[in-house]
Amino acid sequence: MAKLTVRTVQAAKPGDRDIYIWDEKLSGFGLRVKSSGVKSFIIQYRNLHNVSKRMTLGRFGVISPEEARTKANRLLNAVADGVDPARDKQEARNAPTMAELAERYMDEYAKPRKKPSGVEQDERNIRCHILPALGKNKKAADVSRQDVMKMTNGLKDTPGASNRARAVLSKMMELAEVWGVRPPNSNPCKHVKKYPESKRERFLTLEEFNRLGETLAEAEHQNVELPQAIAAFKLLIFTGCRRGEILGLRWDEVDWERQCLRLTDSKTGPKVVHLNAPALQVLQGIERKEGSSWVIPGRNPGEHLVDVKGPWRRIRKKAGLEGLRIHDLRHSFASIGAVGGVPLQMVGTLLGHAQASTTERYSHLAPDPVKAANEMIGARIAAAMKTGGNGEVVELPQRR
Repeated sequence: MAKLTVRTVQAAKPGDRDIYIWDEKLSGFGLRVKSSGVKSFIIQYRNLHNVSKRMTLGRFGVISPEEARTKANRLLNAVADGVDPARDKQEARNAPTMAELAERYMDEYAKPRKKPSGVEQDERNIRCHILPALGKNKKAADVSRQDVMKMTNGLKDTPGASNRARAVLSKMMELAEVWGVRPPNSNPCKHVKKYPESKRERFLTLEEFNRLGETLAEAEHQNVELPQAIAAFKLLIFTGCRRGEILGLRWDEVDWERQCLRLTDSKTGPKVVHLNAPALQVLQGIERKEGSSWVIPGRNPGEHLVDVKGPWRRIRKKAGLEGLRIHDLRHSFASIGAVGGVPLQMVGTLLGHAQASTTERYSHLAPDPVKAANEMIGARIAAAMKTGGNGEVVELPQRR
C-alpha cells in the first residue's frame, strides 16, 4: 500500500496480470495496472447486499491522482448512505437513447391510441424535428430544458411546427417518467412556452366559389385530373367534411334512404353527415370501381386515394385561388351557413364539432341580432315619421 500520487503511479510497473495498488490513506481507493501498461483509478466496496463491487474512475493521464481521490471519496461516502455507484453507472449506460424512447413511444402509445393521421404526424415530428435537434443517441434521461429550448428556437420561423413538436416531445418525456426512464416531475418541456399562433381563416366568397366550380367542371370535361380527385373536392365543398373523412369514405357508409353518411370513425368518433342535393348528385355520379369498397378509390387495387395535393395545387392555381388549403373548403362551408343566418349550434352539428367553442370562430360571420334589432327600431320610427305617425305612441313617465 502507498499513497497514490503522480510519482507512485508513474513508478508502478505492469506484470503478467493485473496489478492492484491500494491507497494507504483512503480505504477502497486504488490503482489498477493492466499487463498492457494501462493504468486506471478504481474504487472497491460492498453494497447493501454485501456484494463486492469494483468501479473504474478514469485512466491515469486523463484524470490526475488528486482528481481521482476526490471522486473516490465522494462515491465511497455515497456507498455509506446505501448508494451503489457501479449499478447506477451500468443503468445509466443501458438507459434508453432518444431514438429508443421514440420507438417505444410510437409502439406503446401513439399507434394503439391515435388515428393513422395522428400517428403519421407524430412520426414526422420525431423524424424531422425532435431527433435532429436532440440527437438520436442522446440519453433520454439527459434531455434538459436547454435542449428543448434549442429545438423550439430552431423552429421559431414556423411557430405551429414548433408547438406541435414540443407537444410530442412533452408527451414522450411524461411517459419516460411513467416508464422509470426519468425521475418524477422532471419533464424538461414544462416551462418552455409555446409560440403564439395566428389562426388561418380563409373563407371563399360566392364569386370565388364560382371560379372554383368552373375550374372543376373544365378539368372534369377535359379529363386533365383524376375523376375521383375532382369528386373528392366536390364532396368536401358540399359536405364540409374533413379530407380524411371523404378520402376514407366507404360505400357501406352511404345511407341513400336517409340521405346521409354514417361515418364509423372521424376525428371526433362516429358521426352522421347530412347530404344536401348537390352532394347526393356528386355521389350518384361516381362510377363504382369493381372490387373496391372505397367511394374515392386509389390507383392501387384495394386502396383509397391518399394524396390529392398535386391535383389541388393545379386546380386552385387555375382558379386564381393561390394559398387556398383543402381544409379551407370546410371553413367556407361553415361560413356560408353562418352568413346565411343558420344558428351556430346548427353549423356545429353539420360540421360534427364535439364542442360548441370550436364553432365560435364563425360567430363574427353570423348576423348580429343587436344590429338587426337596432335597424328594425330605426325603420319603424322612420316609417311612423313619414306616414304621420300611424304607429303606437308610448308616453314616457314624467320626472318629479
